[in-house]
Amino acid sequence: MKLFSIFGDPVFHSISPRLHNNAIRNLNLDACYIRQLVKNGDEIIEIFKDLRLDGANVTVPHKETAYKLCDEVRGIAKEIKAINTLINENGKIIGYNTDAPGFFQAISSFKNIKKALILGAGGTAKAISFILRQNNIDVTILNRSKERLEFFMKNGFDSFHWNNFNSNNFDIIINTTSAGLKDENLPLPIDILSQIMQNASYTFDVVYGRRTPFLQLSDKYNLQNKNGQDMLLYQGIIAFNLFYNNKFNTSVIEKHMREALTF
Repeated sequence: MKLFSIFGDPVFHSISPRLHNNAIRNLNLDACYIRQLVKNGDEIIEIFKDLRLDGANVTVPHKETAYKLCDEVRGIAKEIKAINTLINENGKIIGYNTDAPGFFQAISSFKNIKKALILGAGGTAKAISFILRQNNIDVTILNRSKERLEFFMKNGFDSFHWNNFNSNNFDIIINTTSAGLKDENLPLPIDILSQIMQNASYTFDVVYGRRTPFLQLSDKYNLQNKNGQDMLLYQGIIAFNLFYNNKFNTSVIEKHMREALTF
């Protein structure tokens, strides 16, 4: 039997096991997908091997740590320097990033995006910034403090913190922070956020499972918006196929995973 897991802290809220196990069941596979709370990211590979996993997903706050611990990193993850998928390939731990293509597929209904503003500077922000730039979209990063902006500046992204940001026009505003996940906080002071929303067309929040204050505010400006559910779905589909060496039709995986979203 194959065994997969998701690693994170917190991890109890994750619906990834539900998505993967529904696909596993409907495809008649001998496998199981579990949750594993990991407090110390430096122990991820050790835990992976101790559990004799065939594959795993990595969520906050360990995506950047896991990147450093892989035996090999492939694809866009090499640029992002953050991974969310681990594969056991004959004892060698391979890292991938499925957040990036998963996000881009999730916003496929948003048209004519030329300029994007990303709020936050963590692993998810890195994934989204690179996939947007790869698709010829101009990206600006805005983070609360300047300390985490160095990576983005080194990679040629316009990067600002709250105290030196001058409002501009953006087609889409993307929240990659945890603001609104467990509280009623906005990812940015309301005066700045309101100003940039006035000239935007779309908003996207990577948080899923609730209508965040960020999306509620965007409703007031009649912006087309989405939460992180489809990003979770599409990155999960890509990860699932990596677990099985890309042997399945993605539309079949999507059918079974999307069913699980309505449980």
